[in-house]
Amino acid sequence: MAELRPNHLLNAASPYLQQHAYNPVDWYPWGPEALEKARREDKPIFLSIGYSTCHWCHVMAHECFEDEAIAAVLNEHFVSIKVDREERPELDETYMNVVTALTGHGGWPLSVFLTPDLKPFYGGTYFPPEDRGGLPGFPRLLLALSQAHRKNQEQIQELAGRVITYLQTLGEVSPAGAEPSREGLDRAVQRLLQEHDPVNGGLGGAPKFPRSLEFGLFLNYFHLSRDHEVLDKLGFTLEKMARGGIYDQLEGGFHRYAVDAAWVVPHFEKMLYDNALLAPLYLAHHQLTGSPLSRRIAAETLDFVLRDLAARQGGFYSAWDADSEGVEGKYYVWGFREVEEVLGHDKSALVGTALGVSLDGNFEGNNVLTRPRSREELAAHFAISRLEVEQTLAAGMEALRRVRAQRVPPHRDEKIVASWNGLMLAALAQGFQVLEDRRYYEAAAQGAHFLLSEMFREDRLYRSWMGGQVSVPGFCDDYAHLAYGLLELYEADFNPAWLEAARRLVELLDELFLDPESGLYFYVARDRETPLVRAKSLHDQTLPSGSSMAARVCLKLHRITEEVRYQERALRILRVLQTQAQENPWIFAHLLSVQALSLLPPVDLTLVGDPGDTGTRELLQAVYRVFLPERRLLLKNPADSTALERLAPAARSYSSPDGAPVAYLCHHFTCLPAIQAAPELARELSRLRPGAGGSASS
Repeated sequence: MAELRPNHLLNAASPYLQQHAYNPVDWYPWGPEALEKARREDKPIFLSIGYSTCHWCHVMAHECFEDEAIAAVLNEHFVSIKVDREERPELDETYMNVVTALTGHGGWPLSVFLTPDLKPFYGGTYFPPEDRGGLPGFPRLLLALSQAHRKNQEQIQELAGRVITYLQTLGEVSPAGAEPSREGLDRAVQRLLQEHDPVNGGLGGAPKFPRSLEFGLFLNYFHLSRDHEVLDKLGFTLEKMARGGIYDQLEGGFHRYAVDAAWVVPHFEKMLYDNALLAPLYLAHHQLTGSPLSRRIAAETLDFVLRDLAARQGGFYSAWDADSEGVEGKYYVWGFREVEEVLGHDKSALVGTALGVSLDGNFEGNNVLTRPRSREELAAHFAISRLEVEQTLAAGMEALRRVRAQRVPPHRDEKIVASWNGLMLAALAQGFQVLEDRRYYEAAAQGAHFLLSEMFREDRLYRSWMGGQVSVPGFCDDYAHLAYGLLELYEADFNPAWLEAARRLVELLDELFLDPESGLYFYVARDRETPLVRAKSLHDQTLPSGSSMAARVCLKLHRITEEVRYQERALRILRVLQTQAQENPWIFAHLLSVQALSLLPPVDLTLVGDPGDTGTRELLQAVYRVFLPERRLLLKNPADSTALERLAPAARSYSSPDGAPVAYLCHHFTCLPAIQAAPELARELSRLRPGAGGSASS
């Protein structure tokens, strides 16, 4: 076997690119060197897009990119470019749209073939090394496409032209739009709820994704409408997910999605952004219903992030892989006999039943752990007390954790992505508020300091950081999501510096990304080149779009600063996208969530007092217990209020008559007398909440 030599990916910052640095394929990163080589040699480009924790990316790499013969075909006939979709999401979205247009579906690994001037003429996802399952073998495909590029240029250019025209239509919006209304929101939510699975919860069937943005819309819609059927369906879904295999029952945190409709068998990778979006849903559900299960899942999810994704210097890593030792799920699954051996006969019956363990298993003869029964059900089944159930289960799960800790863990992608970190700052800040655990605040504050000092350079936010290096200037969602995280962090420690930084991020959003004609935001900054089309950031998919998050941030900044320009910016985004959002709520769920917040009457809370005073903290705790996503919450420290009053002029009007901590509550333009007692504030706030539903056992 020939000695492995590095290709052009050896010094790349991306962990995904580094995984391919010793492939026999002569990979290049996306950049001038590779693109010029393709033009100079008149060779088509093979563009391969994936990410470091992608299972099928690993499979194709092993089967095709590590194969000397296949690599020789690629090296002779193509210029091969490898892209990390998490580092270069603009390339991923553009060429994912291409492949979807050509084939009707997309996914990763994403495999696209381009002319030397970057026009796409063929695409797909995974290709096997030989003809298999209706897919052409990769070597045969490569030779056919190379020949087509040499002999069928006219047809290739015609096809590429049609694809580019299609891409241009994706970003078109009606300039007229419509006024955001309650009636339009009602229709959109009801269309989404038609997909509700009454048996397993969630929306749609297998594969089943945790649709965080739609679930967030249901929360805010319930808060507006007081429709308990919506909250009940959401609570049912959250419980089904929490008891399923999509949730790591031993160590917390959610996997990417379930391959079945019942949430049992996950695709095992764990992404930072999924957990950043799911934890706040459980926090909010606990606020609304008092559910101990939702409280536990929220805490365990945040604990997973602090334990397994927090970077020492601040910020949060991207993901854990699905594979361990080359086998999908090996780190997470259990054999029936293995569980018996670890727990012993006395404990294995109860713990095995509690965790859904069976002799046949639920995943390739092994067991993905689930929690199909509540503790009350287990107590009744085994005729013991709930306390005995809890003690036996806790001891058994700890024994399983110790065994798992001896296994080879999956690969961790230690890339820090600005956008995802902004969402995580918000989740941790909210976790601190609701759960009163200071660790969450400290991690969020350290992360914010890191992002603003290490990833914000020369008045530009960068997308990605790894090993001391930043790579790729930030995109629209990086700025918007970080601004959102900072605004949520302000409500945890009331440091005006977070407000100032959020305002600056919005200024840069307007300067670098705003399309003044539509009022929407482009995904890529105006001074950066983009292939094929310069698309706007419109659609809420797995993450909120840059435009919808900008609307949310601007709504909040308007409430804080009273500057009308922020309100106008937010409402213009809602208006322009209103017709599309009602027609297709599946790709505008976060925008519709912002719309629900915009329709709620304002809740203004201003506290005056020393942040370290016990009375001030008690007033804050009364606020934090209530789900009020539309609130404007300020804390004025009489000893140091200059910075806050400059950013939030409304704070100037408030004082503490006798020096004791005090709260001022205004709702729907009506203000109450000053409140000094936390129980009284809690009573007044409880009148604003829609009312509690049932609560699930943990």
